Amino acid sequence: MGHLKKILIVGGGSAGWMTAALFSKLFRGRYDITLVESDAIGTIGVGEATIPAIKKFNALIGLDEDDFIRRTQGSFKLGIQFVDWLRKGDRYMHAFGVIGRDLGWLRCHQYWLKMRGEGEVGDLGDYSINAAAAMANRFMRADPRMASSPLGQIAHAFQFDAGLYARYLRQMAEAAGVVRREGKVASVQLRSEDGFVQSVTLEDGSILDADLFVDCSGFRGLIIEGALKTGYEAWTQWLPCDRAIAVPSTRAEPFTPYTRATARDAGWQWRIPLQHRTGNGHVYSSRHMDEAEAERILLANLDGAQLAEPNRIRFVTGKRRRIWNRNCVAVGLSAGFLEPLESTSLHLIQSSLIRLVRLMPDAGFDPANIAEFNRQTDFEYERVRDFIILHYKATERDDTPFWTHCRDMEIPETLRRKIELFRANGRVFREDDELFTEESWIQVFLGQGIIPRRPDPLVEVAEAAAVEDYLADIRRVVGKCVDRMPSHADYVTRVARATPLPQASGGAQT
Repeated sequence: MGHLKKILIVGGGSAGWMTAALFSKLFRGRYDITLVESDAIGTIGVGEATIPAIKKFNALIGLDEDDFIRRTQGSFKLGIQFVDWLRKGDRYMHAFGVIGRDLGWLRCHQYWLKMRGEGEVGDLGDYSINAAAAMANRFMRADPRMASSPLGQIAHAFQFDAGLYARYLRQMAEAAGVVRREGKVASVQLRSEDGFVQSVTLEDGSILDADLFVDCSGFRGLIIEGALKTGYEAWTQWLPCDRAIAVPSTRAEPFTPYTRATARDAGWQWRIPLQHRTGNGHVYSSRHMDEAEAERILLANLDGAQLAEPNRIRFVTGKRRRIWNRNCVAVGLSAGFLEPLESTSLHLIQSSLIRLVRLMPDAGFDPANIAEFNRQTDFEYERVRDFIILHYKATERDDTPFWTHCRDMEIPETLRRKIELFRANGRVFREDDELFTEESWIQVFLGQGIIPRRPDPLVEVAEAAAVEDYLADIRRVVGKCVDRMPSHADYVTRVARATPLPQASGGAQT
């Protein structure tokens, strides 16, 4: 069977230009790569907050981190703060990276649970360099010369303008040989003999054929759904939010190295600090709140002046039944949508692209490659789904019908098992290289009020006095390290200060 010759990317935005940038870098001219998009079609603008895995993607395509921050008006991110999720007035940090250090066989949180029962420990965040630094509004990159110190274990991601990121990637991709075609797709032609995609026709009559089609057309799923009728698996029974309103505001102090997610009466509100503005949005359930009230709540809770008219977004949480169908792979919003609570959208783009590279077909499109791609992608989406559901399910709130519904709803069996295992002895295991680490699950379990009935029995192997000294030492060292770190604002100004831009529209956290 012959080799692929042409790849057509349908749609731009973050998904399209991430695809073009990665393919042009890795394939080194092996394929003719074309991207078709229309300036007349707006993008959703999601993607401003990320998780640490984005660094791997940026490294693969050869981005210089400081230049990337400057050109996207970016900032650094140590985690996500959750406000009012367990109950009103409560807050916790889901910080990236490690929690303390292991002692013998067990992780730090097991000893923290033991001493918590005796009332002799501080907040769990006091034992995490990321959490402690975030709450002090301090930041620095991990120092590779200090691998055994918390200063060598800082894990970071970014908060940036997704529109500027796509523009940056477009410049890279076009310089590497990607051809951009301006135009709207009017129709999609399928081969009569096997139903594979043959070509797309633009409104001006141009016909673009290819061997492999990457559908980055957004919620419409122009090829994956419009032409191939792949079908969609909705998860609204577990994730009832189906609307979002986004709006930018002027930059406000403090310039936090974290994203904030504040629970509201029928959903939640995000806050993402960038150099030139703050991104804000309200994700909500239209069954429990109307648009006017959702907008009123959002605008009443901005911490800076409103900069643009609100952008209204409708979505259905879920995924395509097959994200790779025949010779079309859906990437980004055309593949599925998980609300941006844990900043996963750009990661799901990059992981799908890297998975496609690893399973790159020849012109025969062997079904085994397609099946493996879909199996791995389904697993990733489902485990991210479960992690997001956890934030809604594990709540004590019953002050609105929305929160009562979330607290009482049935959940997937995969999540139920994970909750019950942690509730027993504080144990959690990462399955098959799933996205979120054990530390992530631990922080959200505890932050959402799932407290184990008892810690791992092996905590009793260590003497009580030794455990006290161990925890006190971690807390002391983390505190001293945070004191040595510059403020987030000072660090950004020193290493990656951006040139001021005219105020732009606000995107969403994903």
